[in-house]
Amino acid sequence: MSVPQWVEPLLSTTFFTTCLTHRDAARSECNMYCLDCNGGDSICFYCHSSRHKDHHVLQIRRSSYHDVVRTSEIQKVLDISGVQTYVINSARVIFLNERPQPKSGNRMAHACEVCRRSLLDPFRFCSLGCKCLFWFFWGTSDCWNEEKWG
Repeated sequence: MSVPQWVEPLLSTTFFTTCLTHRDAARSECNMYCLDCNGGDSICFYCHSSRHKDHHVLQIRRSSYHDVVRTSEIQKVLDISGVQTYVINSARVIFLNERPQPKSGNRMAHACEVCRRSLLDPFRFCSLGCKCLFWFFWGTSDCWNEEKWG
């Protein structure tokens, strides 16, 4: 079992840059990712409307300078079980990648199995990226549900 081909490019994509094609338009911030094209580039509202309108696109959001995606969007196409969720601006989200954490001498009740970041609840991973690293390095499929990949 393997991770869908679009996951690794999604995790390494830079978001919230200005679209080079639509740089003079009002909504030219690249905050979307097309799962069908799998090109590794973020796209803006206008690119989505013109070249990707019939494609499956995720909208990326920001929380404290880190990229997040709504669980309601990504869980339709990927098993995100085991990943810590957060409620930000009334929406349940997951972080795409690991975030640095302050060093603490406190004992953690729950920690990410990859980066050891403290977790609020008994989840296994702090981000989608950590879940992918776990699978890549340990090769275990017990953290993925392949039925979601349709």
